[in-house]
Amino acid sequence: MSQGKLLYAQSGGVTAVINATAAAVIDTARRRKVPVLAARNGIIGALREDLIDTSKESAAAIKALRHTPGGAFGSCRFKLKSLEQDRARYERLIAVLKAHDIRWFLYNGGNDSADTSLKISQIARELGYPVNVVGVPKTVDNDLAVTDCCPGFGSVAKYTAVSVAEASLDVESMCASSTKVFIVEVMGRHAGWIAAAGGLAARKAGDPPHLILFPEVAFDEDAFLARVKATVERVGYCTVVASEGLKNAAGQFLAEAGTRDAFGHAQLGGVAPVLAQLVRQKLGYKYHWALPDYLQRSARHLASKTDAEQAWAVGKAAVEYALAGRNAVMPVIVRTSDAPYRWKIEPAPLERVANHEKTLPKGFISRDGYGITAAARRYLEPLIRGEDPPKYLRDGLPDYVRLGNAAVRRKLPRYEIAD
Repeated sequence: MSQGKLLYAQSGGVTAVINATAAAVIDTARRRKVPVLAARNGIIGALREDLIDTSKESAAAIKALRHTPGGAFGSCRFKLKSLEQDRARYERLIAVLKAHDIRWFLYNGGNDSADTSLKISQIARELGYPVNVVGVPKTVDNDLAVTDCCPGFGSVAKYTAVSVAEASLDVESMCASSTKVFIVEVMGRHAGWIAAAGGLAARKAGDPPHLILFPEVAFDEDAFLARVKATVERVGYCTVVASEGLKNAAGQFLAEAGTRDAFGHAQLGGVAPVLAQLVRQKLGYKYHWALPDYLQRSARHLASKTDAEQAWAVGKAAVEYALAGRNAVMPVIVRTSDAPYRWKIEPAPLERVANHEKTLPKGFISRDGYGITAAARRYLEPLIRGEDPPKYLRDGLPDYVRLGNAAVRRKLPRYEIAD
């Protein structure tokens, strides 16, 4: 009689450390003699019964996975609706789990994934199929409720702060005869956590970034232009960190492209060039702008050690919770001390996580709306501490691994996913 298998899937936009979580899941399960399958391209692979046999991967490959960016098994943006609206798909998922004797399902993603995990646990209970479902936290946006921080955020925060500091030194050196304004656009549709992290580059008053534009603060064109002008006149240049989710007083995105993704989110067309044109037209300053985009979440070479350790810890705990019989829970990070920084992992019910968004606290934004407070710095700074670099090869590039991802033989009829 089969002992049961564990299925792991990755969801949504990946992070620099999501594969560290995957490596922890596989390593922990192997130590417990539990076979691990992975869904190719997230929940889509689970629905299509497109599964991967991770037992075919060597211990060395799994070890290297810990330091490799991207999503090793493929991820996707695909949202399952309510149990009533998407019941056939949920029943298909249970059929796939049953066909492969999957008794533990770990879904590694953000808010939508936590909601899906909760619903899968509910439909499995209703249909009488014994499977323990554990949501595993991951998101660069740091907007999951309950957990103190989200694995993936600390590395993006570190990349952002370092990039702002380095680019500002470049701009400062050229501002007398060239660029006066530099704008960097960061991710963050509704929550300004990454924008706030850019503020860590300023070690003392007056250091760049000189302005941070948060999605939580309505954009005021006149006030913005006045601050840019005053900063350039005072220090010679102005560095701006702008969240992609910046909105005007009417609540409209400054740079909405007019399309939406699978989760129903507006596709944002780039707030940095919009702001840059404003600066050029109204103030006449020479400018440059940058859109790091995927570079923010894939920069494993600059990952935070704290972040990498937490990503591993939630993966390990997720397996332990599932094998211990816990269901519909998520391992979350609990901060026990700021100084010295200490944290631990505890289980939280998925009902407390799903469909709850954690935005930047008002107390983290300075009174003028353009900077971060000491409280924000106390929260953010420990998350970017430490380095956890990958191994570099003689050609000067990191030694990133590509898994074989051997397919598991299908047992059910082919399944097509209609739009």
